[in-house]
Amino acid sequence: MAIYVNKEQQMFHMQAGDTSYVIQIIDGYPVHAYWGRRLRADGNLEGLAPFTDKAFLDTTPQEFPQYGSGDFRSPAYQVQLEDGSRITELRYKGYEIMAGKPALEGLPSVYTESDDEADTLELELEDSYTGLSVRLRYTIFAGGAITRSARFANNGSGSLKLLRALSASVDLFGKSDYELLYLAGHWTREAHIQRRPLGPGGTSLGSRRGMSSHQHNPFAAVISPGTDEEHGEVYAMNLVYSGNFHAEAEVDAFGIVRLAVGVNPFDFAWMLEPGESFQTPEAVLVYSAEGLGGMSRAYHRLYRERLCRGAHRDRERPILVNNWEATYFSFTAEKIEKIAEAGAELGIELFVLDDGWFGKRDSDNSSLGDWFEDRRKLPDGLRDLAERINRRGLKFGLWFEPEMISPDSELYRAHPDWCLHVAGRRRTEARWQLVLDLSRQEVRDYLYESLARIFADVPIAYVKWDMNRGLTEIGSAAAPAERQQEIAHRYVLGLYELLERLTSAFPEILFESCASGGGRFDPGMLYYMPQTWTSDNTDAVERLKIQYGTSLIYPVSTIGAHVSAVPNHQVGRETPLKMRGEVAMSGNFGYELDLTKFSDEEKAEVKKQVEMYKEIRSLVQKGDLYRLRSPFAGNETAWMFVTEDRSEALVFFFRVLAKPNPAPEILRLQGIDKSFVYRIDGPDGMIGTFGGDRLLHAGLTVPRLEGDYASTWFRLTAVR
Repeated sequence: MAIYVNKEQQMFHMQAGDTSYVIQIIDGYPVHAYWGRRLRADGNLEGLAPFTDKAFLDTTPQEFPQYGSGDFRSPAYQVQLEDGSRITELRYKGYEIMAGKPALEGLPSVYTESDDEADTLELELEDSYTGLSVRLRYTIFAGGAITRSARFANNGSGSLKLLRALSASVDLFGKSDYELLYLAGHWTREAHIQRRPLGPGGTSLGSRRGMSSHQHNPFAAVISPGTDEEHGEVYAMNLVYSGNFHAEAEVDAFGIVRLAVGVNPFDFAWMLEPGESFQTPEAVLVYSAEGLGGMSRAYHRLYRERLCRGAHRDRERPILVNNWEATYFSFTAEKIEKIAEAGAELGIELFVLDDGWFGKRDSDNSSLGDWFEDRRKLPDGLRDLAERINRRGLKFGLWFEPEMISPDSELYRAHPDWCLHVAGRRRTEARWQLVLDLSRQEVRDYLYESLARIFADVPIAYVKWDMNRGLTEIGSAAAPAERQQEIAHRYVLGLYELLERLTSAFPEILFESCASGGGRFDPGMLYYMPQTWTSDNTDAVERLKIQYGTSLIYPVSTIGAHVSAVPNHQVGRETPLKMRGEVAMSGNFGYELDLTKFSDEEKAEVKKQVEMYKEIRSLVQKGDLYRLRSPFAGNETAWMFVTEDRSEALVFFFRVLAKPNPAPEILRLQGIDKSFVYRIDGPDGMIGTFGGDRLLHAGLTVPRLEGDYASTWFRLTAVR
């Protein structure tokens, strides 16, 4: 890992792992010269960037493209001056190289724990006419991942207004038949993999919902044709941000692809008075020459070890039971304790009390914002209930939805101006709730004090932080007119500040993010909360696609996955408890049903699942993931987890519908060592001993499965 500077050619070569990223200053502009397989540091890199005619910027691969002086493609930034013009010309001024990685002010980011893990390059650009300065920051990690961000500063005498401020833009050239890969969906069908050819023009995706959204994840990748799990080139970007984002792939007349990501410029503007600055969120770039699997494992290792933080980053996550689908709003302290008692008998480690414990919350039409316990349901209070559950041998967790306010609440009656709203306009209610204005310090202080009081008084080990609607009427009663278009971003900054305060004050609490499931499954939230409730859809068949798609970017240690009752509450499907368990064991495992209603046979099956997960969870949560069969491609799904030293592995295989007289299923495994010999065990005992080369190249025959919705597993242990 190093950053090489060729002063004669004004070239910066970042090199780590199997990756090189090269920038050259040409005629005062930073030009993107190369991103891909590692190049020699002592090689001749002159002429890497094509189309670098200063008089023809429309084809120059600028590192931070500007509009108005000859490049007619999508720019990375746009600024409005006091005279109404929007022309700036950022030119190279200087550079700085640092060991390690500085933190971003007020924003989550990937980090280092020692300076030898990464190197950072900052390029300073300046518009001499306005005094606008931009510092482009690049950090290259030992594994080859690169982070990018931009910091704007107004060093002039007049005010400036940012209209567009993306985090990263890269021009990819050399091929004309790239494809775009991204994740799309909706509530209860998140993270479905989408793949389409790129042609002339632009393809964009993003969110205008105030959160990263169920509809699109802040991720986009340009891939070479034929790319699969093991083969092909991938150029990926993922934004460390939880609000409105924009990602775009634009193909020009010469086949050059401009891939960019950042804060969504729609309805965005940011005033920069003299002396003020603006920091963009961080984009994480990963290049893989080993297909989608190589890309995923690069993201997984980085996020698991250097994005997630805190006491729970490296700890095994507890097996939990959540009462939501068991009781919804109708519960008593006695009923909750009975579910916990049943959980203790089955070996479950954590009980989570979901919605309905506060205010006068008997449905979802009241009490959000009133964070005090409902003594009708909990006559002896939360602390007593938590202690009773603790005495059963389970830790206690609690659900909150802090960012919301119900019009029918004491908080709203006291502070009707605390929600996002525009004076004189209708306030759109979704789920009978409005959104608190987290851009305001007094609102954040109220939430901190309300939650901290409970956290300090009740023995809470886990918090589920929910967020169940998008932002509408995005305005603040506390902001002047000229700053109203800043509120969507200021909301996210306020959320991050609140989370930083709470997670710092209560480091032993395991926080899980949720936004009606996966509506805010993004790297920004993972910085504060090391796991996310992946989807409100707990159907085992649907979860195959949801968890598979989510794993494209995010490590399994961040994926919440539970067993729920059948018929499933979202799709009405009935699947065997065995399959439900094995799908959920491919994430952070738990149950979301009434444990007291299990038959003796079901209790025995759950005990087996709990015991098995306790044996395998370190491997599942910390191992390398290899996807073997895609649920988007057929009737079968398979994936496996492998330890870093390749001495152990675990394979799960799922089949949705039975086939008449099927051919044998042969799985060619990945990630294991071809020189090792592995003992393989399955649900019914030892299957055999096989060489790693045979398992990699010839494969493993899956035993015949019976019926619809069938699954099985294999454990591999190296014996020599």
